[in-house]
Formats: sequence, C-alpha cells, structure tokens
Amino acid sequence: MFNCVLSQGSSTKATMVLNPVISKLAGKLVVLASASPRRQEILRNAGLRFEVVPSWFKETLDKGLFKAPHEYAVETAKQKALEVARRMPFKHLKTPDIVIGADTIVAVNSLILEKPVDKQDAYKMLSSLSGKEHSVFTGVAIRLINSLNSHYVSLDQEVDYQMIAFYEETKVKFADLSEDMLWEYINSGEPMDKAGGYGIQALGGMLVEYVHGDFLNVVGFPLNHFCKQLDIIYNHSSSFAVEKKGSAHPLPNGSLGISILDQHSLQKGSEAEKHRSPDSSSPKLTQHIQNSSTSSPAHKVKRTSYESGVGSQSVVSNSSKHNDGESSRLTQLNRQQQTEQRGTENQPKTQDLKRICELMDGFKASKALFTASKFCMFDLLHNKPGLDAAQVAEEIKASVKGTECLLEACVSLGLLKIKDKAHPKPLFENTDLATSFLRSDAPFSLHGYIQHCSETLWPLFSHLESAVQEGVSQHQRVKRQKELCQDPVCSSQELKLRFMSGMHSFAKITAAAVATAFDLSRFRTACDLGGCTGAMAHELVKAHPGMSVTVFDLPAVVEMREHFLQRNTDNKVSFVAGDFLKDELPKADLYILARVLHDLS
Repeated sequence: MFNCVLSQGSSTKATMVLNPVISKLAGKLVVLASASPRRQEILRNAGLRFEVVPSWFKETLDKGLFKAPHEYAVETAKQKALEVARRMPFKHLKTPDIVIGADTIVAVNSLILEKPVDKQDAYKMLSSLSGKEHSVFTGVAIRLINSLNSHYVSLDQEVDYQMIAFYEETKVKFADLSEDMLWEYINSGEPMDKAGGYGIQALGGMLVEYVHGDFLNVVGFPLNHFCKQLDIIYNHSSSFAVEKKGSAHPLPNGSLGISILDQHSLQKGSEAEKHRSPDSSSPKLTQHIQNSSTSSPAHKVKRTSYESGVGSQSVVSNSSKHNDGESSRLTQLNRQQQTEQRGTENQPKTQDLKRICELMDGFKASKALFTASKFCMFDLLHNKPGLDAAQVAEEIKASVKGTECLLEACVSLGLLKIKDKAHPKPLFENTDLATSFLRSDAPFSLHGYIQHCSETLWPLFSHLESAVQEGVSQHQRVKRQKELCQDPVCSSQELKLRFMSGMHSFAKITAAAVATAFDLSRFRTACDLGGCTGAMAHELVKAHPGMSVTVFDLPAVVEMREHFLQRNTDNKVSFVAGDFLKDELPKADLYILARVLHDLS
C-alpha cells in the first residue's frame, strides 16, 4: 500500500463538475490521437464519446532542445495531435472538431525516461527510481478547429484552428527495491509499454511508496486538469470573444492560456497601475505581463493549412502578432459555439447536423465491422499481431489496397491499433475491445452474432421500404434471393449452425444479466421457448440453484445443440423438441421468450 496525496493546485478555486464540462463536447467529432488503453479508459469513464485515431508521429524529438522535461512532453503531445488532424481529412475523409494528443514521461534529476526498449533498459530505469522521488509529466494538446463549416472542408480550403496545450506534474516516491522484486516485476512483462518502466494502476503500484498530485496523471491522462481547460474554453468563452490581438502563454499551473489584451488595454492598465495598490492589481493583466516573454519550444502557437493536399506549417512565437489576427480566429471560434447552440437563419445547429450525418453514415461502420469479422481479421491479428497491410492481405486472400482501407477503418473505429509507430509501415494489432468480443474463440465472443447481423439482418433491413409498403415480413423475399445465388456447397445445416452460433454468442453475453434482473426465487420450473442452445437456461440454473429449466425449440435445433453443449449443469437443463406455435408446451411455473418475438413480426 502507498499513501496518495491529491493536490488540485491553487490556480483554480472553482469546484469541477465533470459532467457539465464533458457534455459541452456532445455532438462534436472528438478524436483521441492515442492508442493507449489507459487513456481511453480514463476518458470513457468520464463520459466522453470519442474516436480513436492513433498518431503516426515518430517520437524522435531531440530532448536536448528543451529546457525542462515537461516542455518535451507538451511538444510531443502537440505533434501527435497535429499529425492526426492533418491526416484525417485525407485518410478518413472527415475533419475532427477536436483532437486530443497526450504524452507521458517520467523524469528523475531532469533525465527523461520513456518506454524501455528491452528488459535491461527496464532494469536501468527502475533501478534509477528505487528509493527516490521522481516526477511524472503528461503533456496534453487540445486542437480545436475554428472553421464554421468544419464538416465540409475541401482539400484546397484553409483549415483554421487553435492549439491549446498544458502539462501536469505528479511526484511519485518509489520504495527501496530489492533485486528479486525488480526482476520479478520486469519478467511480468508489464514495464515494456509504460513510461518509466512501470504502470501504477497494475502490478507497478506495489513499487510505490507515495504519490503527491493527480493519480490519473501517472496512469496516463490528467483528467482533472483537462476538464478545467474545457471549462475555460466552453464555460468562460467570453474571454475568447474580445476582438483584439491576442497571444498564447504558459500559465503558472502548467497550462497554455490565451490572453486577449491589445496595446490600448495594456496602456490603460499601465496607467491605472500607477494609481492602484499592489493588492488590487488585475490578475489577468499581471499574469499576462509575467508570462509574455517565454521562448520555450513547448510554448508555440501552430497553424496548419491544407493546400492541394499538402500541409504547410508555420510556427509563431508567443509574443508575435499574426497577420490575419489571432483575435479574429478566437472570435470565429466563439461564433461557431453560438451557432452550434442556437443556429442561424442560414446555418443549422451543428449538433443537429452532426446527428443526422451520423445516422446517414452509421451503416458504413457496421459494414466495416461485418467485413473484417467475415475475413476473420481479428483472429488473424490475435494469432499474428503486428502484421502490415500487405501481410494481412496475403493471409485473407484480398487486395492490398482494399485491405489497407479496411484496416485503417478499423483503427478509426477503435477495433485495431498501430503496434509500432516507429516502423516505416503501420503494423496492426487488436485493441482490448476486439480481443474480448471479436475473436471467434473468445469466451464472450460476438463473432457469431456479427455474422448473423451481416448475413440475415442486413439483407432484411435492405428491404425495409418494401416491408413498410406491404406490411409483411421480408424473410421470404430475402430467402428467394439467396436461393438464386446460394453456393450449392453451403448446406441447410450450415445455415442453421450459423444462425445458432449468432444466437448463442449474444445469449452468452446477456444471459447472466437477464437471469439476475428479476426475483425468480419462487419459481421451481421454467421453460425457455425458442431457447436455442440453452445459454439462457444454463445461466438461470446457475443464478437460481433451486430451479430446473426446459429448453423448447424446433427438432433440428435440439438435434444440433451438442455443438454448443455446456458442462457442469447437474442435469437441471433439459431439451424438448417441438414448435411452440403448434404443439403443447411443457408444463412450467415460468415461461421465457427471449429474442423470439421479433422473428414473428
């Protein structure tokens, strides 16, 4: 166990309420430029909805160019966000409203420790931390697009945006570590993808004596500081609306803030300062003067434009004035926020428009998932992680171009991630989501149900217009079409097995929750009508030991149940063949209809 001292800093006195801040991003296309499962978990737990597009930026910045470790982390985060923001309009054919980049480093005596390259490197890192206090820095960059028509940016249109960056520092003290403890932890494999060679949220927590500061910052993302920045951007937007020249500067708490003060304001403030006591000085004015002279490479304002598919970047120091006016861009951002909330006569509410676009384009994401699943792509990358597009194409017998597009689509959907960003070609592997649910052999695999959606439900919904006009099920229409183009090798039994596999995989995921959702203690016998493989029945007897369950389904289904037979049921689950629409039902205290009625409509 270790002591954890949480410090919120003195710069922000207002208590943070996360939900109102996070809710400001509702309806926006928010992109996390990181494949880190820890950052994704932190942001999802906070209620943020976002897409994952891992950055391909190679973390090769010269550390010697930075005066302090946190500057390196901030600049790396900015470059990650910038790379994704530049790539998405061309590779993903959409422009994000917000891109979040982050980089976490460990520093001891100003020496930056990133991820170890091998076990010996991990040993050196952890040995240097043993018995000492070190700093964990996370640099975060928030890239906001200012264009009012962000969803319709053409390749020759200038994309105007604002980059806000900040960092968080947390102090961590390691206990004195023995050689045995060091090597036991290193051999666990956990240090290899962690900054500084340890993960505090897992086994690495045993090495820590105390933490002073934001614990989540050590895990990989300073959620509290991030929400404070969102609060400044969206809840105090009046500071962004002043139509004056502005400059970006680092705040004392590690943020990169925005001051909107023109020369006239400074002169007035300077004159007023002569007649004012020190205690009554303006905080904003004083802060601007104190922080306007920095020239750190981590505190720059970047602007990128897209011209003929080539991004040109200019770097402007804090004290410079942009020709096109920083205040103009900030004012435009404020107007965009007002348009998103209220709309105008000529411009609809952005959130409403995005909702409609999501409904129109949602089928593309579904089809990408169906196609990748049909090619067993997630099984392949589980058995052989780190393949490039050409290698995957060779394995699944498909074109390299088409495979590359499908792989990149799966990355943007959070199903795959880039394994080695330093490699000249992207190497793909499963995310935790794919490992848990999309492998065909996973304990809670949805592979079978995904195929059912693709092969059965997708064709049915393709005839929704006919179903509305005729008022009848489209099963026969789809069946006739399939008979015309059906592969003669594909037998009726194979089709039934595919259907049963889909029902079985979905039931395994949901059955435990259904079995415990109601108080069924008074029932001694139950009958699951159309219970298919018995997945629901097995969960019922597990949750209610005094109950026995009869599965009543068609003879062909009962005959093939052995393909999905489960053990250790103590003979409390039995199967009876029949048609519940025609035959007499088995006697029971409780009858269950699960995922059956929809097939009868």
